[in-house]
Amino acid sequence: MENEEYAIIYREILKSLPSILLYCGLFMKVAVIDLGTNTFHLLIARVDKVSHEILLRERKAVKIGEKGINKGEITLAAWERALTALNRFKTIIDEHQVDQVFATATSAIRNASNGQDLVKEIHKQTGIEIEVISGMREAELIHHGASKALDFGSEKNLIMDIGGGSIEFIIADSNQAFWLRSFEVGGQRLVEKFHKSDPITPEEIAELTAFFEAELQPLAEAWAEHHPTTLVGCSGTFDTLSDIYCEQTKAERDPDTTEYPFGIEAFKDIFTDLINKTREERLAIPGMIEMRVDMIVVACVLVDYIIEKFHLKNIRVSAYALKEGILYNVLDSLQKEINTSN
Repeated sequence: MENEEYAIIYREILKSLPSILLYCGLFMKVAVIDLGTNTFHLLIARVDKVSHEILLRERKAVKIGEKGINKGEITLAAWERALTALNRFKTIIDEHQVDQVFATATSAIRNASNGQDLVKEIHKQTGIEIEVISGMREAELIHHGASKALDFGSEKNLIMDIGGGSIEFIIADSNQAFWLRSFEVGGQRLVEKFHKSDPITPEEIAELTAFFEAELQPLAEAWAEHHPTTLVGCSGTFDTLSDIYCEQTKAERDPDTTEYPFGIEAFKDIFTDLINKTREERLAIPGMIEMRVDMIVVACVLVDYIIEKFHLKNIRVSAYALKEGILYNVLDSLQKEINTSN
């Protein structure tokens, strides 16, 4: 038998290994990597037939879209930061003896002229294969993650994930998603295009608002049809807003919780404070982290616009988003394989 035939058989065995392990009552370890526009995330979980346990969460502020996202390119500096982060992740993955890796890249990489070249270089250096997903697939996975974290009830919710390159919106209740859409108007794009002054000026906020009115028209049409009443925030901006709120109120937050403390009145107070501060003053706010300090102002202008435009009555913050959506998607797929084998 030729070496290539052996290689094909070996790859097929590797593909079947997870379901074989779980079917036999054993466990496996999976790693999920989310290559976002600002932050790269690594999640490692131990999985068996009926449950999973998160073993590790790590994040790196790579800022892969910085200074290049509105030009459709990844700069050399961002390229090097990405490779450094993925080589670090590879070391951690090997230390944990992970069985399978699931890595996805989103807006900055999918829209960059040299995005696929970076994907190939990462594979060359680490062996990690990266799937560059569409905006719609990103929205589906975010919904999958958020729906595992929160009970949406019978009322319709507007799920919102503000990334550096794109923003995803989903209208859903506990039973289904009625509408999903990804817009390539993420926080890094907005910062570089609109946030020129420090603090941000009323004129810049007005320009942002006019931009949202034009770009988010499909969302306005979806709201007119479905009328969601609650905003469900996912990922970085909302995580940081909840951190600030918890610092202000001395609220305890369970590290294993699936919903972070927050609310619409808390948002209004923090938003008013943020837009009147310089970068240095924002960074001094308890709960603020440096990787969020630049993007959080334009992100909050957007959140405020969404609340006012669509008359939303409440904000909830999901602890799960894209990477958890990927993890649960993997778990669901493995379970289906096991059930089919039975």
